[in-house]
Amino acid sequence: MVALDFTRRSTLSELMDSEETDFATFRACLVDLAKVNRLTLAYRPTMRFLADLARSGRLPRCRALSIVDVGSGFGDMLRKIDRWAARRGLPVELTGVDLNPWSARTAAEVTPPDRPIRYVTANVFDYRPPGPIDVVISSLFTHHLDDAALIRFVAWMEASATVGWFVNDLHRHPLPYHVFGATARALRYHHFVQHDGPISIARAFVTSDWRRVLAAAGVAPGAAEVRWRFPFRLCVTRVRA
Repeated sequence: MVALDFTRRSTLSELMDSEETDFATFRACLVDLAKVNRLTLAYRPTMRFLADLARSGRLPRCRALSIVDVGSGFGDMLRKIDRWAARRGLPVELTGVDLNPWSARTAAEVTPPDRPIRYVTANVFDYRPPGPIDVVISSLFTHHLDDAALIRFVAWMEASATVGWFVNDLHRHPLPYHVFGATARALRYHHFVQHDGPISIARAFVTSDWRRVLAAAGVAPGAAEVRWRFPFRLCVTRVRA
């Protein structure tokens, strides 16, 4: 692997973002990414955020909770949220938005058709929801964006989410960069995962990055919280007062 400067975000490209990727390759990559998500406890911060919202009484009581997952990929986060909500008798309307049409196709293949989940192929900035959005979430999505697009995305979430929003992404650090690369090779993950995983970490964030982005997006000081989560996650929480 090329020696990197971890004091700044990398601009290296990920194979998964290539427009030339065929469906079978993309699907196989998503399947292995779901395995990585389970292994690295990737769902835990987002589920904790939703559980905290439920305990706080901020969720709507007389209608379904509307959640939009941006960069929804394989749909595994939405299916986990659906199961969580079903156990609690909480009605939900779950929407996954992803730019790649093969994401919706792959996610729909493994999502029971009777569940309250729909997948939309769209650039999030062009997405027009059928009704109000209560909560926007994203998991392992924002590191795909350059700084200008990231600022725009945070501003979009701030304008769109009536209850709050949550970003669950990676902490840029040499330890997970090297450990993941070795682990992905040892476990023989898809070659896209082996290549893109370390680059994702190099493209990710430190706390000061998020503070600059929040300020540039017009989020009021103190309105959003940036917190480190095990293992090497940086999560941003915004809940309306």
